[in-house]
Amino acid sequence: MADVLVLVDHTDGKVRKSTLELLTIARGLGTPAAVFVGDGLDAAQATLAEYGAEKIYAASGPEYSEFLVAPHAELLAHLVGTTAPAGVLLPSSFDGKEIAARLAIKTESGVITDAVAVGAGFETTQSVFAGSYTVGARVTKGTPIVTVKPNSISPEAAPATGTVENVDFQVSDAAKGARVAKREEKAASGRPELTEASIVVSGGRGTNGDFAPVEAFADAVGAAVGASRAAVDAGWYPHSSQVGQTGKTVSPQLYVAAGISGAIQHRAGMQTSKTIVAINKDDEAPIFELVDYGVVGDLFTVLPQATEAAAARKG
Repeated sequence: MADVLVLVDHTDGKVRKSTLELLTIARGLGTPAAVFVGDGLDAAQATLAEYGAEKIYAASGPEYSEFLVAPHAELLAHLVGTTAPAGVLLPSSFDGKEIAARLAIKTESGVITDAVAVGAGFETTQSVFAGSYTVGARVTKGTPIVTVKPNSISPEAAPATGTVENVDFQVSDAAKGARVAKREEKAASGRPELTEASIVVSGGRGTNGDFAPVEAFADAVGAAVGASRAAVDAGWYPHSSQVGQTGKTVSPQLYVAAGISGAIQHRAGMQTSKTIVAINKDDEAPIFELVDYGVVGDLFTVLPQATEAAAARKG
Protein backbone atom coordinates (compact mmCIF):
# COMPACT_ATOMS: atom_id res chain seq x y z
CA MET A 1 0.00 0.00 0.00
CA ALA A 2 1.13 3.55 -0.70
CA ASP A 3 2.32 5.79 2.10
CA VAL A 4 0.00 8.30 3.70
CA LEU A 5 2.14 11.20 4.92
CA VAL A 6 1.18 12.59 8.33
CA LEU A 7 2.78 15.84 9.44
CA VAL A 8 3.65 15.49 13.13
CA ASP A 9 2.53 18.31 15.40
CA HIS A 10 4.84 18.33 18.42
CA THR A 11 6.71 20.44 20.92
CA ASP A 12 10.30 19.27 21.43
CA GLY A 13 9.23 15.69 20.75
CA LYS A 14 6.02 15.72 22.76
CA VAL A 15 3.49 14.59 20.17
CA ARG A 16 0.07 16.23 20.21
CA LYS A 17 -3.08 14.14 20.33
CA SER A 18 -4.18 15.48 16.94
CA THR A 19 -1.24 13.66 15.32
CA LEU A 20 -2.25 10.36 16.91
CA GLU A 21 -5.73 10.87 15.48
CA LEU A 22 -4.24 11.45 12.01
CA LEU A 23 -2.17 8.27 12.27
CA THR A 24 -5.33 6.36 13.19
CA ILE A 25 -7.11 7.76 10.13
CA ALA A 26 -4.09 7.06 7.92
CA ARG A 27 -4.22 3.34 8.70
CA GLY A 28 -7.52 3.11 6.82
CA LEU A 29 -6.09 4.87 3.78
CA GLY A 30 -2.66 3.31 3.27
CA THR A 31 0.61 2.88 5.14
CA PRO A 32 1.04 5.57 7.82
CA ALA A 33 4.30 7.49 7.37
CA ALA A 34 4.98 10.25 9.88
CA VAL A 35 6.88 13.37 8.85
CA PHE A 36 8.80 14.65 11.86
CA VAL A 37 10.35 18.11 11.55
CA GLY A 38 12.64 19.60 14.19
CA ASP A 39 14.25 18.34 17.38
CA GLY A 40 13.05 15.69 19.81
CA LEU A 41 12.70 12.65 17.57
CA ASP A 42 14.15 10.34 20.22
CA ALA A 43 11.28 11.28 22.53
CA ALA A 44 8.64 10.99 19.82
CA GLN A 45 9.68 7.83 17.97
CA ALA A 46 8.14 5.32 20.38
CA THR A 47 4.82 7.20 20.48
CA LEU A 48 4.61 7.47 16.70
CA ALA A 49 5.40 3.77 16.29
CA GLU A 50 2.84 2.85 18.96
CA TYR A 51 0.10 4.56 16.96
CA GLY A 52 0.91 3.00 13.62
CA ALA A 53 3.76 4.87 11.93
CA GLU A 54 5.56 2.29 9.81
CA LYS A 55 8.05 4.94 8.68
CA ILE A 56 9.19 8.23 10.14
CA TYR A 57 10.66 10.70 7.69
CA ALA A 58 12.84 12.97 9.81
CA ALA A 59 14.27 16.39 9.01
CA SER A 60 15.94 18.82 11.37
CA GLY A 61 17.93 22.01 11.21
CA PRO A 62 17.69 25.69 12.07
CA GLU A 63 15.79 26.46 8.88
CA TYR A 64 12.71 24.74 10.33
CA SER A 65 12.77 26.57 13.66
CA GLU A 66 14.09 29.99 12.67
CA PHE A 67 11.61 30.61 9.86
CA LEU A 68 7.85 30.36 9.42
CA VAL A 69 6.03 27.49 7.72
CA ALA A 70 7.39 27.77 4.15
CA PRO A 71 10.30 25.33 4.80
CA HIS A 72 7.82 22.71 6.07
CA ALA A 73 5.79 23.04 2.86
CA GLU A 74 8.91 22.66 0.72
CA LEU A 75 9.93 19.54 2.63
CA LEU A 76 6.52 17.95 2.19
CA ALA A 77 6.52 18.84 -1.51
CA HIS A 78 9.88 17.09 -1.80
CA LEU A 79 8.49 13.97 -0.09
CA VAL A 80 5.39 13.98 -2.28
CA GLY A 81 7.64 14.05 -5.33
CA THR A 82 9.98 11.30 -4.13
CA THR A 83 7.59 8.89 -2.37
CA ALA A 84 4.37 9.31 -4.43
CA PRO A 85 2.08 8.99 -1.39
CA ALA A 86 -1.62 8.20 -1.50
CA GLY A 87 -2.24 11.48 0.28
CA VAL A 88 -1.11 13.92 2.96
CA LEU A 89 -2.85 14.53 6.31
CA LEU A 90 -2.21 17.60 8.46
CA PRO A 91 -3.81 19.01 11.60
CA SER A 92 -6.36 21.81 11.10
CA SER A 93 -4.30 24.34 13.02
CA PHE A 94 -3.34 27.78 11.72
CA ASP A 95 0.09 26.45 10.71
CA GLY A 96 -1.32 23.19 9.36
CA LYS A 97 -3.73 24.91 7.02
CA GLU A 98 -1.12 27.34 5.72
CA ILE A 99 1.30 24.49 5.08
CA ALA A 100 -1.47 22.57 3.28
CA ALA A 101 -2.22 25.55 1.04
CA ARG A 102 1.43 26.08 0.14
CA LEU A 103 1.88 22.35 -0.48
CA ALA A 104 -1.15 22.26 -2.77
CA ILE A 105 0.32 25.04 -4.91
CA LYS A 106 3.76 23.44 -5.07
CA THR A 107 2.39 20.02 -6.07
CA GLU A 108 -0.53 21.30 -8.20
CA SER A 109 -2.91 19.29 -6.04
CA GLY A 110 -6.33 19.80 -4.53
CA VAL A 111 -6.68 20.63 -0.84
CA ILE A 112 -9.53 20.15 1.64
CA THR A 113 -9.45 21.87 5.03
CA ASP A 114 -11.31 21.30 8.30
CA ALA A 115 -12.48 17.76 7.51
CA VAL A 116 -14.25 15.97 10.35
CA ALA A 117 -13.94 12.53 8.74
CA VAL A 118 -11.79 10.94 6.03
CA GLY A 119 -12.91 7.68 4.44
CA ALA A 120 -11.69 5.32 1.75
CA GLY A 121 -10.25 7.06 -1.27
CA PHE A 122 -9.80 10.23 0.81
CA GLU A 123 -13.54 10.96 0.71
CA THR A 124 -13.99 13.67 3.32
CA THR A 125 -16.84 15.06 5.39
CA GLN A 126 -16.93 18.75 6.26
CA SER A 127 -19.22 21.04 8.22
CA VAL A 128 -19.56 24.23 6.15
CA PHE A 129 -21.30 27.62 6.10
CA ALA A 130 -21.06 28.03 9.88
CA GLY A 131 -22.26 24.48 10.41
CA SER A 132 -25.44 24.90 8.35
CA TYR A 133 -24.52 22.07 5.96
CA THR A 134 -22.56 18.82 6.02
CA VAL A 135 -20.88 18.03 2.70
CA GLY A 136 -18.84 15.24 1.21
CA ALA A 137 -15.81 16.16 -0.89
CA ARG A 138 -12.76 14.62 -2.50
CA VAL A 139 -9.69 15.89 -4.30
CA THR A 140 -9.81 15.35 -8.06
CA LYS A 141 -6.34 16.54 -9.04
CA GLY A 142 -2.89 15.53 -7.86
CA THR A 143 -2.19 14.18 -4.39
CA PRO A 144 -5.04 14.60 -1.88
CA ILE A 145 -4.05 17.08 0.84
CA VAL A 146 -6.42 17.15 3.81
CA THR A 147 -6.39 18.96 7.13
CA VAL A 148 -8.48 17.32 9.86
CA LYS A 149 -10.09 18.95 12.87
CA PRO A 150 -8.87 17.72 16.27
CA ASN A 151 -11.18 15.33 18.15
CA SER A 152 -12.67 14.01 14.91
CA ILE A 153 -11.72 10.46 15.89
CA SER A 154 -10.45 8.68 18.99
CA PRO A 155 -6.78 7.72 18.56
CA GLU A 156 -6.17 3.98 18.66
CA ALA A 157 -2.81 2.33 19.22
CA ALA A 158 -1.60 -0.13 16.57
CA PRO A 159 2.11 -0.86 17.12
CA ALA A 160 4.29 -0.58 14.01
CA THR A 161 7.99 -0.55 13.21
CA GLY A 162 8.52 3.21 13.25
CA THR A 163 11.62 2.95 11.06
CA VAL A 164 13.40 6.31 10.82
CA GLU A 165 14.51 7.60 7.42
CA ASN A 166 16.51 10.84 7.55
CA VAL A 167 15.59 13.19 4.73
CA ASP A 168 18.45 14.95 2.98
CA PHE A 169 16.81 18.11 1.70
CA GLN A 170 18.01 21.67 1.22
CA VAL A 171 15.47 24.41 1.88
CA SER A 172 15.51 27.18 -0.73
CA ASP A 173 16.32 30.80 0.09
CA ALA A 174 12.83 31.75 -1.07
CA ALA A 175 11.39 29.84 1.89
CA LYS A 176 13.41 31.95 4.33
CA GLY A 177 11.65 35.24 3.69
CA ALA A 178 10.01 35.47 7.13
CA ARG A 179 12.17 34.86 10.18
CA VAL A 180 10.93 34.17 13.70
CA ALA A 181 12.22 37.13 15.69
CA LYS A 182 11.16 36.09 19.20
CA ARG A 183 9.52 33.27 21.14
CA GLU A 184 7.94 33.44 24.57
CA GLU A 185 6.78 30.40 26.48
CA LYS A 186 3.08 30.52 27.23
CA ALA A 187 2.28 30.54 30.93
CA ALA A 188 1.08 27.11 31.98
CA SER A 189 -2.51 27.01 33.20
CA GLY A 190 -2.65 23.31 33.96
CA ARG A 191 -5.58 22.99 31.55
CA PRO A 192 -5.55 21.07 28.26
CA GLU A 193 -4.92 22.81 24.94
CA LEU A 194 -8.15 24.39 23.69
CA THR A 195 -8.23 22.76 20.25
CA GLU A 196 -7.34 19.31 21.62
CA ALA A 197 -9.46 19.19 24.77
CA SER A 198 -12.23 16.60 24.99
CA ILE A 199 -14.25 19.06 27.11
CA VAL A 200 -14.43 22.82 26.55
CA VAL A 201 -16.23 25.31 28.79
CA SER A 202 -16.67 28.77 27.25
CA GLY A 203 -17.90 32.06 28.66
CA GLY A 204 -19.43 35.00 26.88
CA ARG A 205 -21.03 38.36 27.41
CA GLY A 206 -23.15 36.92 30.22
CA THR A 207 -20.09 36.58 32.45
CA ASN A 208 -19.82 40.38 32.67
CA GLY A 209 -16.07 39.88 32.72
CA ASP A 210 -16.05 37.45 35.65
CA PHE A 211 -14.75 34.12 34.34
CA ALA A 212 -14.21 32.65 37.83
CA PRO A 213 -17.27 30.33 37.69
CA VAL A 214 -16.33 29.22 34.17
CA GLU A 215 -12.75 28.44 35.17
CA ALA A 216 -13.81 26.68 38.39
CA PHE A 217 -16.20 24.38 36.54
CA ALA A 218 -13.62 23.75 33.79
CA ASP A 219 -11.03 22.73 36.37
CA ALA A 220 -13.55 20.45 38.11
CA VAL A 221 -14.16 18.47 34.91
CA GLY A 222 -10.66 18.72 33.38
CA ALA A 223 -11.72 21.06 30.59
CA ALA A 224 -10.15 23.81 28.54
CA VAL A 225 -11.55 27.33 28.82
CA GLY A 226 -12.82 29.21 25.78
CA ALA A 227 -14.43 32.59 25.21
CA SER A 228 -16.78 34.23 22.75
CA ARG A 229 -15.69 37.09 20.53
CA ALA A 230 -17.70 39.52 22.64
CA ALA A 231 -15.79 38.50 25.76
CA VAL A 232 -12.45 38.73 23.98
CA ASP A 233 -13.22 42.11 22.38
CA ALA A 234 -14.18 43.44 25.79
CA GLY A 235 -10.75 42.45 27.10
CA TRP A 236 -12.15 39.91 29.54
CA TYR A 237 -10.20 36.95 28.19
CA PRO A 238 -7.17 36.44 25.89
CA HIS A 239 -7.66 36.29 22.14
CA SER A 240 -5.87 32.91 22.13
CA SER A 241 -8.96 31.46 23.85
CA GLN A 242 -11.50 32.79 21.37
CA VAL A 243 -13.80 30.18 19.86
CA GLY A 244 -15.45 31.16 16.61
CA GLN A 245 -15.09 31.96 12.94
CA THR A 246 -12.28 34.45 13.59
CA GLY A 247 -10.86 32.47 16.50
CA LYS A 248 -10.24 28.78 17.05
CA THR A 249 -12.40 25.93 15.84
CA VAL A 250 -13.04 23.22 18.41
CA SER A 251 -14.80 19.88 18.18
CA PRO A 252 -14.73 18.35 21.67
CA GLN A 253 -16.83 15.51 23.04
CA LEU A 254 -18.57 18.05 25.30
CA TYR A 255 -18.95 21.80 24.80
CA VAL A 256 -20.50 23.97 27.51
CA ALA A 257 -21.51 27.51 26.52
CA ALA A 258 -22.12 29.76 29.51
CA GLY A 259 -23.62 33.20 28.94
CA ILE A 260 -23.16 32.99 25.17
CA SER A 261 -26.04 34.06 22.94
CA GLY A 262 -25.01 31.85 20.02
CA ALA A 263 -24.28 34.29 17.22
CA ILE A 264 -23.36 32.69 13.89
CA GLN A 265 -19.72 33.76 14.37
CA HIS A 266 -19.43 31.67 17.53
CA ARG A 267 -21.43 28.73 16.23
CA ALA A 268 -19.03 28.35 13.32
CA GLY A 269 -16.26 27.51 15.77
CA MET A 270 -18.00 24.88 17.90
CA GLN A 271 -20.99 23.45 16.06
CA THR A 272 -19.30 20.12 15.30
CA SER A 273 -18.92 19.36 19.03
CA LYS A 274 -20.37 15.95 19.86
CA THR A 275 -22.57 17.14 22.77
CA ILE A 276 -23.45 20.79 23.39
CA VAL A 277 -24.82 22.25 26.62
CA ALA A 278 -25.87 25.89 26.97
CA ILE A 279 -26.56 27.99 30.04
CA ASN A 280 -28.31 31.29 29.41
CA LYS A 281 -30.87 33.50 31.19
CA ASP A 282 -32.60 34.28 27.88
CA ASP A 283 -34.77 31.33 26.88
CA GLU A 284 -34.91 32.71 23.33
CA ALA A 285 -31.14 32.88 22.85
CA PRO A 286 -30.11 31.45 19.44
CA ILE A 287 -27.69 29.05 21.13
CA PHE A 288 -30.64 26.92 22.28
CA GLU A 289 -31.43 26.08 18.64
CA LEU A 290 -28.46 23.73 18.32
CA VAL A 291 -27.85 22.37 21.82
CA ASP A 292 -28.38 18.86 23.09
CA TYR A 293 -29.16 20.17 26.57
CA GLY A 294 -30.19 23.68 27.57
CA VAL A 295 -30.36 25.28 31.00
CA VAL A 296 -32.33 28.51 31.33
CA GLY A 297 -30.73 30.20 34.28
CA ASP A 298 -28.01 32.47 35.64
CA LEU A 299 -24.56 31.01 35.05
CA PHE A 300 -23.44 32.43 38.42
CA THR A 301 -26.00 30.14 40.05
CA VAL A 302 -25.85 27.13 37.72
CA LEU A 303 -22.08 26.71 37.31
CA PRO A 304 -21.19 26.70 41.04
CA GLN A 305 -23.80 23.97 41.57
CA ALA A 306 -22.40 22.00 38.65
CA THR A 307 -18.88 22.46 40.04
CA GLU A 308 -19.94 21.11 43.41
CA ALA A 309 -21.64 18.14 41.79
CA ALA A 310 -18.54 17.36 39.71
CA ALA A 311 -16.30 17.60 42.79
CA ALA A 312 -18.65 15.31 44.73
CA ARG A 313 -18.48 12.66 41.99
CA LYS A 314 -14.68 12.78 42.08
CA GLY A 315 -14.71 12.44 45.86
